[in-house]
Amino acid sequence: MKTCDHKMLWDEYGIVGNIMPFTSSFPRADIHQLLSPDLLHQIIKGTFKDHLVSWVGEYLDIVHGATRAASIMADIDRRIAAVPAFPELRQFPEGRGFKQWTGDDSKALMKVYLPAIAGHVPPQMVRALSAFLDFCYLVRRDVLDETTLDAIDDALDRFHNDRAIFHKAGVRPNGISLPHQHSLKHYRSMIQMFGAPNGLCSSITESKHIKAVKEPWRCSSHFAALGQMLLTNQRLDKLAASRVDFAAHHMLDGPCLPPWVHPVQLPLDSIPEDEPNNRNKAPEDDDDDGTVEGSQIMAEVTLAKTEARHYPHRLAALALAVKQPRLPELVRRFLFDQLYPDAPLSASEIPLSECPVIHGQISVFHSAVAIYYAPSDPSGIGGMHKERIRATPLWRGTAPRRDCVFAEKDADLPGM
Repeated sequence: MKTCDHKMLWDEYGIVGNIMPFTSSFPRADIHQLLSPDLLHQIIKGTFKDHLVSWVGEYLDIVHGATRAASIMADIDRRIAAVPAFPELRQFPEGRGFKQWTGDDSKALMKVYLPAIAGHVPPQMVRALSAFLDFCYLVRRDVLDETTLDAIDDALDRFHNDRAIFHKAGVRPNGISLPHQHSLKHYRSMIQMFGAPNGLCSSITESKHIKAVKEPWRCSSHFAALGQMLLTNQRLDKLAASRVDFAAHHMLDGPCLPPWVHPVQLPLDSIPEDEPNNRNKAPEDDDDDGTVEGSQIMAEVTLAKTEARHYPHRLAALALAVKQPRLPELVRRFLFDQLYPDAPLSASEIPLSECPVIHGQISVFHSAVAIYYAPSDPSGIGGMHKERIRATPLWRGTAPRRDCVFAEKDADLPGM
């Protein structure tokens, strides 16, 4: 830090020169034993976005000149923009032309960047990117064992061997000695010390950005919002503390209503058909998958708030509309198994006439939220996780989206 100016420290090493790191007070401390791995800043935004993606552009400038390099980068952008619509695959209609990159943008670019640069850069450079992506996706797994750790070491060795192309091509003429990339060497030992790094962040404010900043901002009037956001956070903290106190005194046990007050039960046929929200409470369709706070349950599936339009409401007519003539039979047999789980014969072994008959109206929903117990770092302390499952003929006006789901048919059978 004493031999470089502030601009060089930031451009070459990602170090803010006018701020003294807290580690300077611990001259003999090993930073990689003090802090857990930071996937977002060390790997995704650091090594991938700030280093490798930038180095590819610099390589094209060195080899082809500014004019030809701009033409090649335009073709790379066209390839990125040509990515088809697919679940969990981000589209970039204008390529990489972002003024402000977020961590989610970098994660999405990682999925499509490798084929976009193939043919424009040397094979060794493509292999370096491929090895790094292997390393990145391995360390982001929720569960890591010795076999995975060996695969991580192998991917890192391949990356170190192939990234030498950036030194030979003149992109990094003084070698590659960067804090972000150096930290990759310590990931195996840090994983063994701290556990799976997925979901970890070295900054509390970073990990609480959504709860402490984004959500209070949405609740504000967006004018002089800082005071409103602080007040919102203060009140939420008090509510959370009150809930802990109430739970400790068993004030939340049992129903909220007094024993002499009985909740009103409305018959199903009294609920208006155009208000499916009364029957199906679920998060909004655009809610992200992720952690669910609250008590542990084994599993729960909740339909979307709004039913799909333009479908027949009678089972026979619906079967014709979706071109599944056996739908009435399959639904009746399914209901038999659900209503009589202890029957000596399953629904497939009895005559159809003994299965329940459906006389009511049928509604179609294109998505549902599955909540289940999956203890891991991303699932939070409670271990509850949620995922939205979609099966829609037109996803965001582009193409059908039909998510894949693993369904358990017999828990006693081995394997999947």
